[in-house]
Amino acid sequence: MTRRPGPASSPNDRPAPTASVSSASDPTPWRRHVRALAVAAAGIRQASDDWDAISDSLCDVDGWPLDEEEYADGKVKRDAEAWKHAEVFLDHGPEVLAGVRSAAAGPDYVERPISDDLRQLRGLDTTLERASQLRNEWDQIMALMEASQPGSLQLYQQRAEEHRNSEGWHYADELSYQGLALVRVAEHLADRADAERASQTERGRVALTRSAPAPRGVPPVAPAVPPASNPPAPGPSR
Repeated sequence: MTRRPGPASSPNDRPAPTASVSSASDPTPWRRHVRALAVAAAGIRQASDDWDAISDSLCDVDGWPLDEEEYADGKVKRDAEAWKHAEVFLDHGPEVLAGVRSAAAGPDYVERPISDDLRQLRGLDTTLERASQLRNEWDQIMALMEASQPGSLQLYQQRAEEHRNSEGWHYADELSYQGLALVRVAEHLADRADAERASQTERGRVALTRSAPAPRGVPPVAPAVPPASNPPAPGPSR
């Protein structure tokens, strides 16, 4: 199986984050970020599962590859697919993580339903930072290679890309678990913020209804006059 170099990638090819989010109180951009992360986490897990489904068949009973090149190509494909989704976390993850920490209250860290997931996020900063460093190194390498001859550039780019993806597999694998925890927390906080907004809207509507003045032009209804308790006796008729 012959490995073919993929298309050149550059910082300009990356999707920009849709918006900056400071908390889960901003529903539309927040949910857009969360959806992107949910798809990315699932994509990394799928790449891993696809490789696990065939890797054993490529090895003998002792676990050694039957075909070194075919086995290596399989890992290259897995790493490339996983890194593509890991970059989504670099583009969207910091905004969602900052929003989660802003919106989560003290009891959330000790009480269910999101306390366990919040604890999983403690190492997410480090994972994102190291993956970001790896991407920055790739950008620097590509910048240095721009002066190379076209044929050499393609060859070196392929090797550098495979090295980046291989080094990034560990971070991608971490992000698939930490990322799912982040998605669950973010969705819970967004749902809670929606419920709080709906409650505030309803309370405001009730308050406005109670304080609204009576419509103009409608006279107040006079209270009914009760009948006299001792009506005068009728006089003699003539």
